[in-house]
Amino acid sequence: MTRIIVADPSLIVLVGAAGSGKSTFAARHFAPAEILSSDAYRALIAGDETDQRATKPAFGRLHRELGQRLAAGQLSVVDATNIEPAARRALVTRAAGASLPATAVVLDLPPSLVLARNAAVRAGSSPRPSSAAISNGCGSRSTDARRPLTVRASARSSSCEIRPRSTR
Repeated sequence: MTRIIVADPSLIVLVGAAGSGKSTFAARHFAPAEILSSDAYRALIAGDETDQRATKPAFGRLHRELGQRLAAGQLSVVDATNIEPAARRALVTRAAGASLPATAVVLDLPPSLVLARNAAVRAGSSPRPSSAAISNGCGSRSTDARRPLTVRASARSSSCEIRPRSTR
């Protein structure tokens, strides 16, 4: 059993393609109030989480809310693709500005699985995602961590199941 320690407060940046399981991962391991989802902000602004025309204002609101949460010392999870280094850098800069650590969780699934999930969503029958595959076999990063997570890892697939353990 591997443990990933996540500092609380801190910034958790989920990284992965659309359909890789970021939202499922976030919902399984963090409280709803801790999750800042780009899809949710698009839905709030445009009424449709898939409306890419709402991306710029959605991320503007996400970043404002993130800044407020980090300044208040609240654990914050950003649920967006965050594929581009510039997107991750902007988030990490916000965490550093609040003197909080940042951790990236990369969901690295086989392209065929991601494509199949996205096709199922478009067809209206979303399959139940499997455990998130995290690149580099479930690494950990921790500074002044107070929120331990238990991780079960499969060496064959690098898939991990992460569960928060209450320490508060």
